[in-house]
Amino acid sequence: MPSYTVTVATGSQWFAGTDDYVYLTLQGTSGCSERHLLDKPFYNDFERGAVDSYDVTVEEDLGEIQLIKIEKRKYWYQDDWYLKYVTVKTPVGDYLEFPCYRWITDEKEVVLRDGRAKLPRDDKTQILKQHRRKELESRQKMYRWKEWHPGFPLSIDAHSHSELPRDIQFDNEKGIDFILNYTKAMENLYINRFMHMFQSSWSDFADFERIFVRISNTISEYVMQHWKEDFMFGYQFLNGCNPVLIQRCTEIPKKLPVTMDMVECSLERNLTLEEEVKQGNIFIVDYELLDGVDANKTDPCTIQYLAAPICLLYKNLENKIVPIAIQLGQKPGPDNPIFLPSDATYDWLLAKIWVRSSDFHVHQTVTHLLRTHLVSEVFSIAMFRQLPAVHPLFKLLVPHMRFTIAINTKAREQLICECGLFDKANATGGGGHVQMVQKAMKDLTYRSLCFPEEIKAKGMDSKEDIPYYYYRDDGIKVWEAIKSFAEDVIHIYYESDEVVCEDVELQAFVKDIYVYGMRGVKASGFPKMIRTRETLAEYLTVIIFTASAQHAAVNFGQYDWCSWIPNAPPTMRCPPPTEKGTVTIEQIVESLPDRGRSCWHLGAVWALSQFQDKELFLGMYPDEHFVEKPVKEAMAKFRKNLDEIVNTITERNKNKKLPYYYLSPDRIPNSVAV
Repeated sequence: MPSYTVTVATGSQWFAGTDDYVYLTLQGTSGCSERHLLDKPFYNDFERGAVDSYDVTVEEDLGEIQLIKIEKRKYWYQDDWYLKYVTVKTPVGDYLEFPCYRWITDEKEVVLRDGRAKLPRDDKTQILKQHRRKELESRQKMYRWKEWHPGFPLSIDAHSHSELPRDIQFDNEKGIDFILNYTKAMENLYINRFMHMFQSSWSDFADFERIFVRISNTISEYVMQHWKEDFMFGYQFLNGCNPVLIQRCTEIPKKLPVTMDMVECSLERNLTLEEEVKQGNIFIVDYELLDGVDANKTDPCTIQYLAAPICLLYKNLENKIVPIAIQLGQKPGPDNPIFLPSDATYDWLLAKIWVRSSDFHVHQTVTHLLRTHLVSEVFSIAMFRQLPAVHPLFKLLVPHMRFTIAINTKAREQLICECGLFDKANATGGGGHVQMVQKAMKDLTYRSLCFPEEIKAKGMDSKEDIPYYYYRDDGIKVWEAIKSFAEDVIHIYYESDEVVCEDVELQAFVKDIYVYGMRGVKASGFPKMIRTRETLAEYLTVIIFTASAQHAAVNFGQYDWCSWIPNAPPTMRCPPPTEKGTVTIEQIVESLPDRGRSCWHLGAVWALSQFQDKELFLGMYPDEHFVEKPVKEAMAKFRKNLDEIVNTITERNKNKKLPYYYLSPDRIPNSVAV
């Protein structure tokens, strides 16, 4: 009688093993095997991280194995089991791989296809077509769209992390408990001793050093030493936490009535301001988005303030970007002066602090939350709803969707919800952050997520003109590496543009993102369908780059750039100055966050800057969803390209006082997971 050797691999996740009854059924083109008992309670098979083998004898040859069914039947208590994969050695010696990488919960069963990726048109038999359809029907019931706030991208229909499908939950929920993590961070930073003084002000800048954690040779210490200097202020627009706002100024806006007399002492080329603009030496950052946003009113004991500054910058003869004019409100007038480097020291310093605070708010809520977290969640939900596990694009994308829905759900549960942790220290808490996302949605376009295009649209693409824009340089390298990888995979499975057009699952995936995620807004520019392999490569690059590189660029530098609180105040407790010549050091310190809010802020930026335990970085694919040799070769080529980028960045950073490493692939996690 024919015998099949079945190997079952259990995951190493926490509580991944099982002590339930486990049964196997093989489904072939010539018939179906009987239900075989592989394991029963107390046999100690399927323990965490185990690989177990069994011989399954059948009455007659089953033909080509199409499906295998694994059933788990409860013994005494709930016992989830993480199944990595199953391999089957046929009687003629062929090996078949059946990837799973899923949790089997309750008294559930899972039906697996072999690991070869297939497009919908590749399935010829009714049993395979039916399996494909049933998987999507089941997923669409589990992964439902929901509106969290009007005007937001839609998110997952779940109120808490525990309500999510088991497959997308964190292995250990405690690891992503924001309250625990922030509290632990404050203990690690030795700042919890200040928490009882929540409302009290610091005495002076030196007093802030009492809570500042010095780690030798870090960027954060360099920031603390140089934050008052104009070069440091300008440098952050290029390579800090939020390097996405600066753009070349092609015309001085009427709402910023800067004159030549005001800035003449800052210009170094003996040109007029208008001539400097024409030569491309003037840059602008406009925080118009913050205009009209309500400041946090959740604490009646502390009035908090927001501003909507406009900052004009200049590329000097050393190619450094430095500020030359700051207006703290959008409407010019006598009570909204334009602050200049030639003003009194504290006038100019406070104006820069207001810009840095405004930058922090836009960074947290728009650059970080909306444009990486929420967008990646849209991609994730659509993927689970419309792409079955056998689809090559599911296999390609699933590592880049790891834990994204879970971290966002936890954030809505604890962090950015009403009365959440975000309200404790941020001037945009208490609803202001919601208003900001709603306003920012009009600028969330598909083209703005295409990295090289967005850089070019802002006039920031010339390496000759702007030589020290490492975010741009490294980002384009990583973008090209991802795109090349996406193209390689696409050409393995899509032999022509016609095949792309005919892929009904791909088109449903794209449509879900447009209709539900982006609310069907035509102005978003998100495609309703994809017709060519070239367009598909770009689309997949947008998804992978946003979830990996873009998130890394704007997330993991938060402690570096925001831990010195005067450089990134999460709230301001005095209104912006309305006249010059009145600012004192005492007024600046009174404006900055109090002791308690400073501590919450420090705990937050520390916790958010940490990698996950057992982090998977770009190009690391330990879960083998793909089994075909050409894809594995494409992965190896991708990793080689990424290694070359790492080496280039490492070499450039040697002996730099301010190294830029956020877009080094060995520091880019695969997915948005923190």
